[in-house]
Amino acid sequence: MTENSTVDVLISGAGAAGLTLAIELARRGVSFRLIEKLNDPFRGSRGKGIQPRSQEVFEDLGILDRIVALGGVYPRQREYRDDGSVSESDAVVGGEPTPAEPYHLPLMVPQFLTEGVMRERLLELGHSPEFGCELIGFEQDEAGVTARLKGTSGEEAIRVRWLVGADGGRSFVRHALDIGFPGKTLGVRAMVADAILKGLDRDVWHRFGDGDMQRQIAICPLAGTDLFQIQGPLPLEGELDLSAAGLTALVKERTGRDDIEIQSVSWASAFHMNARLADRYWLGRVFLVGDAAHTHPPTGGQGLNTSVQDAYNLGWKLAAVTAGAPDALLDSYEEERRPVAAAVLGLATHLLDAMKRGDMRRGRDVHQLDIGYPSSSFALEKPERSAGLLAGHRAPDAPLKGVAGQPTRLFELFRGPHWTLLGYEAEQAAVPPRAGLHIHRIGRRGDVIDEGGHFHDAYGLTSGDWVLVRPDGYVGAIIASAHAWALEAYLANVGLAA
Repeated sequence: MTENSTVDVLISGAGAAGLTLAIELARRGVSFRLIEKLNDPFRGSRGKGIQPRSQEVFEDLGILDRIVALGGVYPRQREYRDDGSVSESDAVVGGEPTPAEPYHLPLMVPQFLTEGVMRERLLELGHSPEFGCELIGFEQDEAGVTARLKGTSGEEAIRVRWLVGADGGRSFVRHALDIGFPGKTLGVRAMVADAILKGLDRDVWHRFGDGDMQRQIAICPLAGTDLFQIQGPLPLEGELDLSAAGLTALVKERTGRDDIEIQSVSWASAFHMNARLADRYWLGRVFLVGDAAHTHPPTGGQGLNTSVQDAYNLGWKLAAVTAGAPDALLDSYEEERRPVAAAVLGLATHLLDAMKRGDMRRGRDVHQLDIGYPSSSFALEKPERSAGLLAGHRAPDAPLKGVAGQPTRLFELFRGPHWTLLGYEAEQAAVPPRAGLHIHRIGRRGDVIDEGGHFHDAYGLTSGDWVLVRPDGYVGAIIASAHAWALEAYLANVGLAA
């Protein structure tokens, strides 16, 4: 067995969560290795819904436009009834974009396309996943983790400061830590397949047998491809033929139509739906993200999005502690993200019950824009606020204008690995400049102007107030001018001491 030199982080699993974490570390200059035991990238469409909050994350990571170019919006759904009649409705209910919330509808992007864009972004940052490399064991001590890997060239040992298990619902890392994964099997077995077929047009999501768990089947054109995704519940026991011929027979049985022919299958899976949440998200120097920490039924398109946002939360904290921030910052990962997963599990299970009744409409509750961390130990208000925007909430967007005359947005000011400090009509800076902190003053004698009043409407600040926005786009602190001294202590706790 060979021994390799130390890197800061080993990420086990190169799915959406592992790739998000790798991009976050790469753009902050943190050394890492990203390994994946599969020999090739995942090639299924499974996590195809990209919710509005994840779109904001992807904008920050520099990949949103590429993602949008590859995918599309969800089509209307067409329900075929037994009496031969049909009806159409919107599967996704959404309002218009607003200055504070620029993305208002989920995107449909097959998971293999999303992860392909993420790998391209990672390559631009000088890194790539190591496929065919498996984590087979690890031991940790107070200073770090010694991990054993098995790849095409044999076994090796690697020394790292932290290990992150992004290795899915059957996580080797979670099992090795002996972390409990309580929950329940939801009594639903289902199949999903990506296929080329003929006999159906691509302008709607075709649904048959809604509300009947014995006959229900949905056939959805996958944006950005020539594939359809076929989904449906299955009997809890028994073999299933997922070949083109087998799926053609299943579709005929459930639709009563013999003009729909499955010509080829690129990926297919049968699975039991589960709702499970890890007892804890970290132990010592080892963390869990994504499906390794929580598994959801697929209803509502929450799984991939929650996984991406786990990694988005953990990435900047690992980088900060690597650069010298107090270790306590890492404690907030579980504190903030585990309650989110618990709430999302409840939502996805509720939507599964609705699906059983034939109700497939989705509204704001799946968009993840209302997720926040107001109870976090890293949410600070001086003085305490009782209404409106609070510390821990998602930081809204707003159109602004630079004093040189060019339009900009808050999200453009936030984009990147830095913190952002915004002073509203503040006479002077609350803290001196430093690396990793961008300071802007909005209003008189500032560098940006709230010409349309959208910043004021969204943030509800009074003259002299300061709002500190974290690298992941959440409000860290809201400080009135008389309490500006509190900012220095806060910044020191996150590794930004003067």
